[in-house]
Amino acid sequence: MKLSFGMIFSIILIIIFLVFAFYVIGKFLDMKGSVEAGKFIGSLQTDVDKMWKSSQGSYSNTDGYFLPTKVEAVCFADYLSDKKGEDSDKYRTLKQVYDDEQNIFFYPVGSGQGLDSAKIEHLNIEKITENRNPFCIESSKGKISLTITKNFDDSLVVVAE
Repeated sequence: MKLSFGMIFSIILIIIFLVFAFYVIGKFLDMKGSVEAGKFIGSLQTDVDKMWKSSQGSYSNTDGYFLPTKVEAVCFADYLSDKKGEDSDKYRTLKQVYDDEQNIFFYPVGSGQGLDSAKIEHLNIEKITENRNPFCIESSKGKISLTITKNFDDSLVVVAE
């Protein structure tokens, strides 16, 4: 069978375009996890701000917050205190991505796909990590439920399971 140069060149170009298309689709799917992590941080910050501005109250997101499916837990850690918690392996692992003032981390490291840690303003991190440092809330199928509370005499917000 005799194929012309133009036909062989066309087949090679089709193969190159297909490989490139699958590569781009894979990158977009990876970006989805990073966007979900960023959206979670933004939603949590918004809910914490609402509670912080109120005099007192409690808020539970009944639908839960959505996370990338690779995230096993969301952890709150206080690396400014000397107190290490019961789970020292998670404490050491999360400290690898700690930079300056972050207080929320995605476990395992790398599951946030570029957003492994962040700072949520107006959190009473000392009270949250009082009994467990890091205080981790397990994710269930890419979903997590939190309770955000503030008492009348508190100036900062507390997050619990």
